[in-house]
Amino acid sequence: MKKVKEILGGFWKIYVGLCFTALLLILYPLYFIFLFSEKHFNKGFLLLRFHTGLLMYLTGVFTSVKNRHHIKKGQAYVITPNHSSFLDIIILYQTFTQYFVFMGKKSLANVPIFGIFFKKMNIPVDRRSIVDGKRAMDRCCQELEKGRSVVMFPEGTISANVPEMLKFKNGAFKLAIEKQVPVIPITFFTNYKRLEMAGLFSGKAGPGMAKAVIHEPIPTIGMTEKDAPDLRDKVFKIINDELLAYQENKNN
Repeated sequence: MKKVKEILGGFWKIYVGLCFTALLLILYPLYFIFLFSEKHFNKGFLLLRFHTGLLMYLTGVFTSVKNRHHIKKGQAYVITPNHSSFLDIIILYQTFTQYFVFMGKKSLANVPIFGIFFKKMNIPVDRRSIVDGKRAMDRCCQELEKGRSVVMFPEGTISANVPEMLKFKNGAFKLAIEKQVPVIPITFFTNYKRLEMAGLFSGKAGPGMAKAVIHEPIPTIGMTEKDAPDLRDKVFKIINDELLAYQENKNN
């Protein structure tokens, strides 16, 4: 039965990929216009919200998000979700509805057509390069100074043992402290069940509910760089406690 589910999940992955590509090709002329100049980035963001929302509807993925009231209009945040699936970014556009940019690995900028999102709007980074890492962090600082939120996955990559998280890195928390903006932890509970990182016909995959909790913002006013490890550990605990509680309730 497990293998049958994985095979069906594989066909669903193909369907998701085809839907995403078809919608991207249809909307590409608008993306080309909106992402060409910074003054239209907000329109590009709204288009991304429409695009990802339609994609999720067509593929049977729906969001359940708690605590959207924590998000204050006009406030810039460093947003720090756990990273469990390639769907995390798509679902973020339905979870956090206020304009944001995110930092992603530089190889995404080289993907044909899809790379348009990393030409000017979002922030590509080569994590193997100290110079490129500094450039990316400088760009994050600029975005926060403009009042725009920045998404950074503190794990840096997806764990091989999701939902168990990897150790958090310091970058997101140093950034928040440097710019004295709040950190918002987000817990994704089921994204890996919608699309687990495995082969085409292996691992969990299929339609269903994508559940998330937006946690209360953590202020950084008055913090200094030496507080970054404590802030990192606090955010890790907030997200991890939610994951553990969810797993425990599910098993009871």
